[in-house]
Amino acid sequence: MESDYLIRKKPMQALLIFSLPIILGNLFQQTYTMADSAIVGRFVSEQALAAVGASYSLTNIFICVAIGGGMGASVIVGRHFGAKQYREMKAAIYTACLAFLAVSVALGGLGLLFSRQIMTALNTPEDVMGMAVQYLNIYFYGLPFLFMYNVLSSMFNALGKSRIPLYFLIFSSVFNVALDLILVIQFDLGVAGVAWATMIAQGISAVMSFGVLIRELKKFTCGQAEAFNGRELKDMTKIALPSILQQSTVSIGMMLVQSVVNSFGSEALAGFSAAMRIESICVVPMSGIGNAVSSYTAQNIGARKTKRVVEGFHAAIKMVIVCAVIICIVLELFHGGIISLFLGAEGTETAVATGENYLIFMGWFFCLIGFKMAVDSVLRGSGDMKIFTIANLVNLSVRVIIAVTMAPRFGIAMVWYAVPVGWFLNWAISYSRYRTGKWKVIAEKAVKEDKEADVENKEKVPDADDKDERNISGNDGSGEKDMSSKIREAITFTGRVQGVGFRYKMYYLSRQYGVTGWVRNEYDGSVSAQAQGTEEQIDRVIQALSNDRYIEIDHAWRSRIPLDEEERGFRMLN
Repeated sequence: MESDYLIRKKPMQALLIFSLPIILGNLFQQTYTMADSAIVGRFVSEQALAAVGASYSLTNIFICVAIGGGMGASVIVGRHFGAKQYREMKAAIYTACLAFLAVSVALGGLGLLFSRQIMTALNTPEDVMGMAVQYLNIYFYGLPFLFMYNVLSSMFNALGKSRIPLYFLIFSSVFNVALDLILVIQFDLGVAGVAWATMIAQGISAVMSFGVLIRELKKFTCGQAEAFNGRELKDMTKIALPSILQQSTVSIGMMLVQSVVNSFGSEALAGFSAAMRIESICVVPMSGIGNAVSSYTAQNIGARKTKRVVEGFHAAIKMVIVCAVIICIVLELFHGGIISLFLGAEGTETAVATGENYLIFMGWFFCLIGFKMAVDSVLRGSGDMKIFTIANLVNLSVRVIIAVTMAPRFGIAMVWYAVPVGWFLNWAISYSRYRTGKWKVIAEKAVKEDKEADVENKEKVPDADDKDERNISGNDGSGEKDMSSKIREAITFTGRVQGVGFRYKMYYLSRQYGVTGWVRNEYDGSVSAQAQGTEEQIDRVIQALSNDRYIEIDHAWRSRIPLDEEERGFRMLN
């Protein structure tokens, strides 16, 4: 598949190609989580399901910390790897492992000391308090494994070994479900069995991941690496903290909503927990479409095809409507059977009614989150981040305020009544901005600036398509390049560099300036590249990227590496 299909293929086809792998991957993860809850609900009790669900939003906060920490570490490791600074790379990996192991042990220890107080503060029903605390305590015992698994996965991604974490994810998920069945059904361990299954599966995956990582590191020959480096840790922290704070803000808001639900008792909590698992699956296709629209928008703006953005947005809306109709039909016709997957035939009237009412009501409104994600993604892809952020904060705030103030007076239904209200207000703000066309004005202004730059650049630099036949950067016309004037750099970019057309822009500029090399997105949100040319040419490419209004480069780490005398052209690797 060509890497520029988002700007060449028909909008609907391009969006489908991009979004389907994302949707399938996320569905796999959500289905595993649903299976976990269904086992405890059917084979233990609805109180057990309520106990697990009571701490769901709290555990998400720790996951955000682990993922954010891994992101910060992988950027630094990726920088050293790209620069072939293998000793520094190993030092960064060792530092990350030791630092986040220490953090996880500290957080786990605090959690064990205050688990009951935490669950009390979340208004956990008294009849499930014991099971909820038991589940949470085992979760805290396994927190080092959770942290190490996520950090190690980020290390593999930084080393370009992205398939290894996927294999371990599949293994961990399947093994976890198998252990659930054994420990819950065969050994009758109840909630503790589910918690131990998760801890054991993550623990084995973490240990195996560490073993594979050590094996991979032995392939890199270098001097003795430091076991801990304070400067590396400082650099990781600078990158990790913003991501941790951004993701944790949403989780904290949802934790407040969870505390409201908990106050209605274990039966209502069990039904709500079951319905929430189904909602998570229903949102997956909408999120996948949104991610596709964001990249589609950014690349087409970078390619000066602003009109295609509108066409793509309309195509995305059609995709959302199709998905929403399917979801609505399934939920309205089969809500009873879906809830029974979690509660069985002996679920209490309150639990069943809560779960079914949630699904019946929400089934009509998933189009709203699809519409909101599509238009949000146009704004994000075009660089209009201020309105995007405001709209999403309004969404979260409205849901929390309505749930906290209205549910205690008018019933638990206010919790899910608040959801489409938040989605609608988010969509209204974002769509109003979209209708003003200001995002398009920004794009068109950028296009105009690019055209003016093109005129100037073409006067200075020969056409890239003729670079093998003309005198560029030391080519004397004899067919042999003078490599003495060239340099090669490994570069790691962080900031707003994904979903904004960064790779296509760098590809275009590099060809224009006669620079060879490659560029690729990393899973931690950074972009890695190698660029070969004169120092002036490479500087021009980076300067042009920095001046692009859609791109915000926080850091560009540059390191000299050996020349590749056989390289021709510039490539986008993913």
